[in-house]
Amino acid sequence: MKTVLDVLTLSAKHLQQKNIPNSRREAEELIAHALGMTRIHLYMQFDRPLTDVELDTCRQSLSRRSQHEPVEYITGSLEFYHCKIHIDKNVLIPRQETEILVDLIVKDLSSQDLTGKVLLDLCCGSGCMGISLKKRFPNLRVILSDISGEALVLAKRNAAANEVEVEILQGDLLEAFVGQKADYVVCNPPYVTEAEYSILDASVKNYEPKLALVSGQTGLEIYKRLSQDLPLSLKPNYKVWFEIGTGQGKALKEIFFGWDISVQPDWAGHDRFVAIVGS
Repeated sequence: MKTVLDVLTLSAKHLQQKNIPNSRREAEELIAHALGMTRIHLYMQFDRPLTDVELDTCRQSLSRRSQHEPVEYITGSLEFYHCKIHIDKNVLIPRQETEILVDLIVKDLSSQDLTGKVLLDLCCGSGCMGISLKKRFPNLRVILSDISGEALVLAKRNAAANEVEVEILQGDLLEAFVGQKADYVVCNPPYVTEAEYSILDASVKNYEPKLALVSGQTGLEIYKRLSQDLPLSLKPNYKVWFEIGTGQGKALKEIFFGWDISVQPDWAGHDRFVAIVGS
């Protein structure tokens, strides 16, 4: 009968042979999830034998990862800015860059009285940004909006799992927000071009929803629409934050010409975030 250590060693070797990066760590995550424990607990139970049912569960997870399905879809959840976020193939996997953006927003809002303030999370997907901000600032009124009904089902589940109350709207960008105004807007929209999409890694192109990735031929289509539509949905002294694609900073400044806009880099020094401040 195989022990935890036996299965972990064989799994890491198998993933390495399938050209999966960080094969040891990914094997640990998959085996820990399959056994219902943390990675740390794996090391405390190296000698424990696995049952046939447990072995079968491990094999299924490894088979999926061997086909380059992302670990996060296999485990079904991840940690995002002090929240547990459930995900499936109807939403993008939240990236570290988006977590950095949330941290920038938190630092910006921490000194303000947010009682009665409204934050709209556009293209919310899993709801990770709006939910984490609501959890950090309970007095903030948070509205999650997305064109995908499937994504909103998951966002609602994530709000409940993190014990926060948010409002849910379904529509194309600001379509469902007509007649309302927000103090703050956060948005991580599709910004990949059709050409870029064609050469994305298989783990992204074959598993993550194209609707949430590709905006069109230029990658700027959503930002152009928002530059036209946002003014009617913003209160005085508003703040807007976008995540953008690498190298799109100059284009965003042109699209939002006349706005008080700044472009900020990610940890690698690439254009990644935009902040717009109103008067």
